[in-house]
Amino acid sequence: MQQEQITQPSFETLDLSIDGHVAEVFLNRGDKANSMNVAMWRELQDCFDWLDSEPSVRAVILAAHGKHFCAGIDLDMLAGVQGKNTDPARRAEIFRRNVLVMQDNLSAIEKCRKPVLAAIHNTCIGGAMDMVTCADMRYATADAWFSIREVDIGMTADVGTLQRLPKIVPYGVACELAYTGRNMGAEEAQQVGLINRVFADKEALLKGVRETAAVIASKAPLAVRGSKEMLLYSRDHSVQEGLNYIATWNAGMLSAHDLQEGLKAQMEKRAANYED
Repeated sequence: MQQEQITQPSFETLDLSIDGHVAEVFLNRGDKANSMNVAMWRELQDCFDWLDSEPSVRAVILAAHGKHFCAGIDLDMLAGVQGKNTDPARRAEIFRRNVLVMQDNLSAIEKCRKPVLAAIHNTCIGGAMDMVTCADMRYATADAWFSIREVDIGMTADVGTLQRLPKIVPYGVACELAYTGRNMGAEEAQQVGLINRVFADKEALLKGVRETAAVIASKAPLAVRGSKEMLLYSRDHSVQEGLNYIATWNAGMLSAHDLQEGLKAQMEKRAANYED
């Protein structure tokens, strides 16, 4: 049966492509160090909402074109976040609403039911840290470096890094990075658990991440999506709550078709063939 043609959206600041069951999202403002302007924040949410709803996509790679992965929020955008109202209370309300929208923009990466693998090269600072902490897994080149840079411009990071990073690395490491704004290299990032693997260069990085994404995409989609749901839920809930949730989830979401196909493939020593 011929595969149905996918009508995928196009974006101004992102380059989206799909190969088989793996989608690749590249930040596409390389001439601006992939700094995050108004359009990129909005398009990241639109893109990952679409990927979440597209049945053929089973895994997503988040990478970047150009010399840098991402230099954080575009400074021109940062200047406009507070708005121009002369009343302090109304200006504060505008600022809060804008921050909540930006939080939602990036949380779409985490909420996407498909696993997201971030492939990071060179620069990853400020808003880029907020972005990659939303991913399920992070991989980097040997020259990659990471920094919570907000403290250096007199503000507290407010779009997700301080909430998610302590769930990824030791609390004291997260504190040190937030308080000092120092640079963390790829080797140290791997040692503390921020990065899964380090690759020699960008070419090797993309090759390795694509191989991992392809393995994930070969598994039963419902089982993978259920695993992501459980891992995120268990991160923010007690063990007992997590155990109760998985029992309820599998009671309604365990696919007899997928289970039968998986067992049959194991017995026949072949790759399983799962529906989207």
